[in-house]
Amino acid sequence: MRQIVLDTETTGMDADAGHRIIEIGCVEMVSRRLTGNDLHIYLHPDREIDQGAIDVHGITLEFLADKPRFAEVGDRLADYLADAELIIHNAPFDLAFLNKELSDFKPAHKKLEEVGAVIDTLVEARRMFPGQRNSLDALCKRFEIDNSNRELHGALLDAQLLADVYLRMTGGQIDIALAAEDDSDGHQLASAGLASYLDGGRRPRVQRASADEHAAHEQYLDMLAGASGACLWRSLDS
Repeated sequence: MRQIVLDTETTGMDADAGHRIIEIGCVEMVSRRLTGNDLHIYLHPDREIDQGAIDVHGITLEFLADKPRFAEVGDRLADYLADAELIIHNAPFDLAFLNKELSDFKPAHKKLEEVGAVIDTLVEARRMFPGQRNSLDALCKRFEIDNSNRELHGALLDAQLLADVYLRMTGGQIDIALAAEDDSDGHQLASAGLASYLDGGRRPRVQRASADEHAAHEQYLDMLAGASGACLWRSLDS
């Protein structure tokens, strides 16, 4: 599955009042693995930026003087987002701006939430941690993700942090290999190799965890227990 973790920065809070996107940051994941095929775009909005917005993200009109207009990157963005599940924190805000920009650029564009699935991590966080603060900064702290470089909001940095948060929220990054060989059918090769190994009457070697690995595992369980109030793994183990 292809997923895009997305964030935007804007000239103000209300897309219907004529405010526009000035930065888009996208982080690509395929099968829950970060691919590095990210997208980062600054945009000239052809309007003033509210001072309150500048205080949040630090982006000025002078900085954007030589940046492209949305019409110059609209097709590129639409193609990049096509066929991907979108992961956004407080999705209605970003979707309102993106849908307006896309429809103003090409009226035939459908709303992104009508084209593919959208996961709102703010909604999911509120379900997991009711009654607690669930801003991106709060979630980074809860999941022990380093956000010390986040003095101001930035679309790409926030998307990168949100990708880490999403992976922690949903069980961690999957990166399991059962064989050294890997290609487009890597999973099938691994399974076939393991089946052949077992058919030969041999048993896989068990690699025991070291004391340091046990300690790291316990620390991770402590984090889970602190974040959710309980740790099912420990209750099953007992």
